[in-house]
Amino acid sequence: MKTQKSLILAIVILITLCIGYAQESIHPAPLYDLNSRLNKIAESYVKLVLAVGQHDSNYVDAYYGPQEWLTKAQANKKPLGIIKQNAISLAAALDSLNSANEEEVLQLRHQYLKKQLSSLIVRVEVLGGKKLTFDEEAKAYYDVTPPAFSDEHFQKIIAELDSTVPGTGPIAERIDKFRRQFLIPPDKLDSVFRAAIFECRQRTKKHIALPENENFRLEYVRHKSWGGYNWYKGNSQSLIQINTDSPAFLERAIDLAAHEGYPGHHVYNCLLETEFTRKRGWVEFTIYALFSPQSLIAEGTANFGIEVAFPGKERIEFERDVLCPIAGLDRNQAATHSTVQTLIAKLSYANNEAARRYLNGEFSHDQAIQWLIRYALMTSQRAQRELDFIDQYRSYIINYNLGKDLVQQYIERQGGTADKPEKRWDEFKKLISSPRLPSGLQ
Repeated sequence: MKTQKSLILAIVILITLCIGYAQESIHPAPLYDLNSRLNKIAESYVKLVLAVGQHDSNYVDAYYGPQEWLTKAQANKKPLGIIKQNAISLAAALDSLNSANEEEVLQLRHQYLKKQLSSLIVRVEVLGGKKLTFDEEAKAYYDVTPPAFSDEHFQKIIAELDSTVPGTGPIAERIDKFRRQFLIPPDKLDSVFRAAIFECRQRTKKHIALPENENFRLEYVRHKSWGGYNWYKGNSQSLIQINTDSPAFLERAIDLAAHEGYPGHHVYNCLLETEFTRKRGWVEFTIYALFSPQSLIAEGTANFGIEVAFPGKERIEFERDVLCPIAGLDRNQAATHSTVQTLIAKLSYANNEAARRYLNGEFSHDQAIQWLIRYALMTSQRAQRELDFIDQYRSYIINYNLGKDLVQQYIERQGGTADKPEKRWDEFKKLISSPRLPSGLQ
């Protein structure tokens, strides 16, 4: 009897095991938790970025992760060769993972880490002496191939400006004279910028929920190669600096308020911190490597954010009705000023061409200055500042214009066209609160 019962029990156990195996075949258990593996890789990535930062003071643009990681990186400066070896090993670990069947945000995270790490390896090689052309560097760092433009392209835009800007004489001199009508007096600068920031903030908050404690500190600085900078500090706080060496024309107020603040860099970093660092514990977003694909998204959304916040004629109206009176400027020329600024913006790719030819050795320093004066219609002083920026940041310059164009095209493909401002805001918010990178925009 016992033998019979034992046999029956054995058969039941065998059947149970077979059923369980069959169920596992239909619904196999995951071989690993992708998110947990990415968490470990992300920690190593952050420490590598901090290590590169000990060799390149411009590389770490923002960091609000564990202080002990930074302290250790500073105390134990790793050789570039060791950093590269570690980065290659980490890249191999990322390549071994498969995110194809995961939710989209996890797929984007996987790709984000791969692209950011790839750019880090190239940055280490460049710091070690490797030479890249302008286009090679742009592709390696920013995940895009910048377009090239002939001199004739800029000549056509200059001809259009020639028929728009009032007065007689050389077009560059007329533009400089016209723009000086909109120079913000030094004693009005802070009032104008704070009014612009307040308006950008109010417009943004109507469409994007921001952390209750978000804020910024505004500083005026000198002797910088850039016009404005956002230093994100974590905990939804930023330091926004404005370089007063550059002439403060009227358009700079909204440009910098929106670009550096709302809905630009400050909002972008706040949302990444909220959505990923705080909610998901993704430590890679506690650090921002400047020479990386993330910069094209950051600069592109910051520039396109100006149009998102001020669609159609709303910018002209705000500059005319609010900023001009605060600055004590003639509001009757605001419409012509806006038209001229739109045309001048089309010349921004001339800066890229100057950088390409200069960095590739086709132009000397003086030739690059003269080219910027002729085709970007800059004053010699401004052309020198632009070249100072190119010397310091090299191909980074593409992130402003090409970044804006790619972001705009992507958002419009999602339905966020100019005639649908609410949809535009929705798609803009989705983009700046995601790990999507340049290759994902094309």
